[in-house]
Amino acid sequence: MQTSGREAVDLRGRVALVTGGARGQGRSHARTLARAGATVVVADVAAPETTAGYPLASKADLDETVEVIRAEGGTAEGVVCDVRTAEAVARTVEGVLERHGRIDVLVANAGICAFGPVDTLTDEQWADMIGTNLTGVFHCLRAVVPPMRAAGFGRIVVTSSGAGRMGMATLAHYAASKWGVIGLVKSVALETAKAGITANVVCPTTVHTRMVDNESTFRTFRPDLEAPAVADILPTLERMSPMGVAWLDPEDVSRTVLHLVTDPGVISGTVLEVNLGSSAARI
Repeated sequence: MQTSGREAVDLRGRVALVTGGARGQGRSHARTLARAGATVVVADVAAPETTAGYPLASKADLDETVEVIRAEGGTAEGVVCDVRTAEAVARTVEGVLERHGRIDVLVANAGICAFGPVDTLTDEQWADMIGTNLTGVFHCLRAVVPPMRAAGFGRIVVTSSGAGRMGMATLAHYAASKWGVIGLVKSVALETAKAGITANVVCPTTVHTRMVDNESTFRTFRPDLEAPAVADILPTLERMSPMGVAWLDPEDVSRTVLHLVTDPGVISGTVLEVNLGSSAARI
C-alpha cells in the first residue's frame, strides 16, 4: 500500500469511543483524540464496584473529563458503561451509532489492577480482573467490528501492559488478562485485515495514574513501612527502569495511541511498547 508520507493528524469527522475514559490514561487519550478533531464518546463504569485495591473513577470524574474536553474546544459526551456486561457495551455502541451515524475509532482502555499471590486470589478477584481487562475488551471488539466493517474503515487500539509481555509476581491475574488481550487483538487484526480496519495494542510500563498512585500499591512495594507514601516507592520504580525514570505520564502513551489511530492503514496486529527501555531486557 502506497502512502504519501504526509498524512495529517486530522480526525475531524471521525467518531471515537474511549472506554475507561473518566480519568488517567483514558482521559488523556480522549483529550488527545478530541484535540485532533474527533467527536469523542467517553465511557466509564463510574462506580466503585470491583475488587481493585483503589477507588475507581466516579460519575463526577466522567463529567469532568467531558467538561475539560469541551473547554478545550473539543466535542465530547460521557456514557456510563460497565464493559464486563455485554448488554451495556452493545447499548453504548448502538447509542453512538444512533447519535452520530458511525464509529471510526475504538480505544479499549478500561482496566483495573490489584495485587495478590495466585494461591490467595478469590474467584471474585479473578472474575473481576478477567471480566474487566479481557472479556470487557472482547465485548467492545465484538460490538464495533460489524459497523466498522460495513463502513470499510476502523481504527482499534487496546491497552495492554508491560505485564502482558512477561510474568510478574503477585500479578498473575493481571498478567493473564494483559497477555490475553494481545492474542485477542492480533486475531482480530487478521480477521479484519482486508476490511479497512486496523487493530493494535499499546503496552505501557508503569504510568502515573491512580491505578499505581494509591495506598494498596504503596504497601505492595514497601511492606516494611507502616504508612508508605508515593515518595517511598519512587526509588524502587526508578531501579526497575533502564532509563532510571519511575513512570510515564499518561500523555506519553496518548502519543502512541494517536499514531496508531491516524495511521493510513499499514500498521495492524502490532504491539507498541511505551516502556522506558524495559523491553530491551526481554526477548
